[in-house]
Amino acid sequence: MTLVKWDPWREIEDMFDRYTRAIGRPRSDQQQVGTDSDWSPRVDIEETEKEFLISAEIPGISKDDVHVDITEGVITIKGERKYEKEEKGKKFHRIERSYGSFGRSFTLPDNVDENKIKASFKDGMLNLTIPKTPKTEPKAIEIKVD
Repeated sequence: MTLVKWDPWREIEDMFDRYTRAIGRPRSDQQQVGTDSDWSPRVDIEETEKEFLISAEIPGISKDDVHVDITEGVITIKGERKYEKEEKGKKFHRIERSYGSFGRSFTLPDNVDENKIKASFKDGMLNLTIPKTPKTEPKAIEIKVD
């Protein structure tokens, strides 16, 4: 029962981005570290007997800037962290946080009730509770052969 498809190329790309940020070099598609870029909040996905729980770290973003939707069995978390523009008399010496739009999508298993998903947002944490549907036992039907 997989919730997320593993993408090895995305993982390599993320590793390269972390490396270039660690040594203070901008990515090839950026003018400066910290300018608008794609980024992804970190998530934890848990499963209990009754539900799946998705917790996403989204600090520095208002709950009005976070959107969650479900389309064809895929739950998507979207939003944007707006870049603080330099103001007169204010100068940044280092910018390490990521800014710009983000999006994370997860394929939901068949045994969830999409109509009863609940979301809460507090202190930079988005928590999604996805209840499971009751397990149905396979029913054998005997067919008489004439």
